[in-house]
Amino acid sequence: DEGTGVSAGEKQLITIARAFLSDPVILVLDEATSSVDTRTEVLIQKAMAKLAHGRTSFVIAHRLSTIRDADTILVMEDGAIVEQGAHSELLAADGAYARLYKAQFAEAVAEVG
Repeated sequence: DEGTGVSAGEKQLITIARAFLSDPVILVLDEATSSVDTRTEVLIQKAMAKLAHGRTSFVIAHRLSTIRDADTILVMEDGAIVEQGAHSELLAADGAYARLYKAQFAEAVAEVG
């Protein structure tokens, strides 16, 4: 990007590394996997899991695979929280989260197929 030779995914990994070094009590990650390929997304998710362990973390994400393992997921629509719970609970409720998750899974299958 911008002649630096560093991709968006590499920039995101560098940002996560900086967060590791600062050892924050509270961690906020906003769209940490938004502009990366699937392989880099997996690397970022692994780094995020290590970084989030033992601390309060807020992860803002449209890619639901990024938040699947969260203790509590808040689902927002039009600025309001419409659901909350763990991944499995939200899927079982078959509400907004389940619709989003199924739509993203269908997109992923379509990209592969």
